[in-house]
Amino acid sequence: MSEVKPVSQKLPDYGTRTDEIAIFAGPCSVESEEQFNEVAECIAGLGLHWIRGGAFKPRTNPHSFQGLGEEALQIMKAGGEKYGLKTLTEVMDSEHCEMVHSYVDGLQVGARNFQNFSLLKNIGKVTKDSHKMVLFKRGFAGTIAEWLAATDYITMAGNDNVVLCERGLRTFETATRFTLDISAVPVIHKQSLYPICVDVSHPAGVRDLVPALARAAVAVGADSIMIEVHPNPPAALSDGPQQLTPAQFTDLITDLRELAAVFGKKIV
Repeated sequence: MSEVKPVSQKLPDYGTRTDEIAIFAGPCSVESEEQFNEVAECIAGLGLHWIRGGAFKPRTNPHSFQGLGEEALQIMKAGGEKYGLKTLTEVMDSEHCEMVHSYVDGLQVGARNFQNFSLLKNIGKVTKDSHKMVLFKRGFAGTIAEWLAATDYITMAGNDNVVLCERGLRTFETATRFTLDISAVPVIHKQSLYPICVDVSHPAGVRDLVPALARAAVAVGADSIMIEVHPNPPAALSDGPQQLTPAQFTDLITDLRELAAVFGKKIV
C-alpha cells in the first residue's frame, strides 16, 4: 500500500482584497430633508464617507410608498454637499439614468433589475465618462455565474467601476427575510476582480439580526457593507423593522471597527 502524503500546500485567502471596508449607510427611502440630514450628520460624525437612500422605490405592493423621485435626489445632493458625503441611490428605469446620474455619486442596480439588460447597458453608457460607481445587486434567485455575466452589460458599455452586492437569496427558509449567501464574498474574489458589498439589512429583515450579519461580512472579507439607518424606524415609510437608529448604528460601527482591526482592516 502506498503511503498517503499530507497536503502541505498553503490555501489562498479569497477573503482579502484591500485593507478598507466602506460603509454604505442611510435610510431605505428618502422621506424628507430633515430625516435625511439627521442620518447624514450621524454618518459624517463617524468619519464615514457614503450615504445611501431610495428616491424611486421598487415596491412589491403598488399601493406602498413609491419614493419622492427627483425631490429625493435634490435632498440627497444638498445633504451630501452639506455633510461632505458621497451619495448612492437606485436607478429603476432607463429613462431615469441621466437624471439620477446628474445628482448622485453612485448608481445602484436593485435585485429586481439584475437581468434587465437594457437598463444595465444604459447605466454603463451614462457612466462611461464619469466612471461613477455602480453598485450591482444580485437577483433573488440569480447564480453567481449569471451575476458575473450580467455585469458585463455594464462594463462593456464603458464603465468598469462596478461593486457587486450580495443581498440574500429567496429560499425555503422563512426565519429571515432572505438567506444571506456569505460564501459569495470569497467566491467573487476567487472568480473576478470586482469588490463585493454585503447588504446586511435586507436578508435580516429585522434590526436585531443586522449586527451579527455585519460582523460576519467583516470576517469573511467583504470590501463594503450596506446598512439601513433611520431616525425613527417605527415611523419609516418602507422597511422600518430592519433599519437601525443612529444610536444603534453608532454602536455597531464601534464594534465593527474593533473587529476589522483584528483582520488588519479599517472601516471607512
